[in-house]
Amino acid sequence: MKRFATKELEKWKSSPRRKPLIIEGARQVGKTWLVKEFAATHYKNMVYVNFEQQIYLRDLFKTDFDTDRILTALKAATHQNIIPGETLVFLDEIQDAENGLTSLKYFCENAPEQHVVAAGSLLGIELHRNSSFPVGKVRFLTLRPMSFWEFLIAIGEEDLEKLLETEDWSGINIFAPKLKELLKMYYFVGGMPEAVLAFSLRHDFDEVREIQLEILRSYDFDFSKHAPAEIVPRIRQLWNSLPAQLSKENRKFIYGLVREGARAREYEAALQWLIDGGLVYKICNVSAPRIPLKSYEVGSAFKLFSLDVGLLGAMSSLDFGTILKGNSIFTEFKGALTEQYALQELILHHELFYFAKANSQLEIDFLIQSNGNVIPIEVKAEENLRARSLRQFVADNSSPEAYRLSMSDYRKETWMTNLPLYAIESL
Repeated sequence: MKRFATKELEKWKSSPRRKPLIIEGARQVGKTWLVKEFAATHYKNMVYVNFEQQIYLRDLFKTDFDTDRILTALKAATHQNIIPGETLVFLDEIQDAENGLTSLKYFCENAPEQHVVAAGSLLGIELHRNSSFPVGKVRFLTLRPMSFWEFLIAIGEEDLEKLLETEDWSGINIFAPKLKELLKMYYFVGGMPEAVLAFSLRHDFDEVREIQLEILRSYDFDFSKHAPAEIVPRIRQLWNSLPAQLSKENRKFIYGLVREGARAREYEAALQWLIDGGLVYKICNVSAPRIPLKSYEVGSAFKLFSLDVGLLGAMSSLDFGTILKGNSIFTEFKGALTEQYALQELILHHELFYFAKANSQLEIDFLIQSNGNVIPIEVKAEENLRARSLRQFVADNSSPEAYRLSMSDYRKETWMTNLPLYAIESL
């Protein structure tokens, strides 16, 4: 399979200011596979250590941070030579090694010629509680589930993906019916690499669903194994409420849907654990659509999204026939599924917010900022092209750009651009 993140790894490898690289992301998004595949094609050899499995190496950084000693130990453990520029040193599940993250500072300062990558399944949680983090001495790469375009390549539709990259809309429109059907398949399969690989090999929706349920079970196991015991029940309550939260028309997170009478302060730690673990995305409302959007963020008003559209469908027990054909019961949740998908595509390249005006029906699904402008984005599940909120927002704010994402073909109007849902990555 092909991951677009490989391009970022290539930039990192050739950078004259290269620092140790930390790859973060939720469990099972493909971090280990990505680095191993990159090493196989861009280096002569790789020194690979997994601190979760190789328990005896967890004290490697406990005594001191002498990089010569550490590298000698890694050679002995892996029976591999370490040659600067030719060897990739990959420290997997680094959060399980005492002082592992701190050691990256000394690789940066004392062995800058070494190419070092670190990763971990729950690294985000460790990063937020580690007091000796090597600030300014590392670079980051966040890996997320496979995008729709990566999904197309994986299932043998690379030519279609290349066509989408050209933005030749007259040519793309010819294949619009096929792209829409493939997008609905993606809604079910999602972007978890194991599910995508299985689907690419056998096109068995039952097998895909079983893989998704296994991933969900592994996340539930992580709650018990890694989270503080006192917040585990609340983590599960928040996690299990996601389908109900997203099925509401305004999609704003409501604590009452988690538990009757629930209050925000009771769930703050549990929510932060899910965010740090990369399992949910928190998108905040802004009090005003102005630059910089971050300054107008309203922390108490937010939407919560799942890691992956396929996992959301599995949590909701949606079968493929329902997604493909739809029915009256599915109507509202189809919007939630579409917004979840749009979120995944947009967050690959943008920091996201949304705007809901108090005492008004006006709500914009997503806001991004680009080139000094606030750009509103509205998401439509089908070809219903009414966009009253978007039109009103553009008029109120004199927006130079606005986008409606829908199943309709590409069309550029004077006040907004309609972009097909299958082409969000071109935005």
